[in-house]
Amino acid sequence: MFSKALFALPFLALLLIAAKAPEVVAPPLPSIAAPAEIAANPANKLTLELSNGGAVVIQMRPDLAPHHVERVQILVRQGFYNGLAFHRVIPGFMAQGGDPKGDGSGGSSLPDLKAEFTNMPYFRGTVAAARTEQPDTANSQFFIMYGPNMGLETKYTVWGRVIAGMDAVDKIAVGEPPAQPTRIVRAYLGDMSASAAPPAAPPAIPAPAPVPAPTLAPAPVATPHGG
Repeated sequence: MFSKALFALPFLALLLIAAKAPEVVAPPLPSIAAPAEIAANPANKLTLELSNGGAVVIQMRPDLAPHHVERVQILVRQGFYNGLAFHRVIPGFMAQGGDPKGDGSGGSSLPDLKAEFTNMPYFRGTVAAARTEQPDTANSQFFIMYGPNMGLETKYTVWGRVIAGMDAVDKIAVGEPPAQPTRIVRAYLGDMSASAAPPAAPPAIPAPAPVPAPTLAPAPVATPHGG
């Protein structure tokens, strides 16, 4: 009896190996470079002229986040971002702007967006939508990364990357909020001329966001917030 049990053990092991769950294969990472047809469309190039004298050019990625890019395009054409400050700027982490209230709790009058999370890595110059602790609360706010951060994937919607002018981003005034914040003097798309862009004037302040901004975590582990 004992010898028969020993004889059966190898076959039982083979059965267990054959029956193990299939390995989970991670989806491939999106390309850092925009597809040729995306890059060729001037409406997907966003320029931010800053009050520090610099200009930032962002390649937007509708292939990653079509609804977020569409929202930015709509707001830029309305002149929404003109005059708005970068209200939360953490050295080595990110610069956040796009809030007409200037405190992280505001947004546009348009509805909040559904999350369009991807596994795109966060590098220096990555541009993504800020939100509250709820995933589907991005609206007008965005942040620009100062350096890589491997903890933000699938948590915030990446909609672009800086392709020129990171030196201007590096010069954005620091603080939460800064004492003298750097502002977006003028924002325009590649199919708009700078002179044709709406004048630089802050838009009307909308009603407060329904969900308040969460308490800020320490800088090394801070995460963008606001709608």
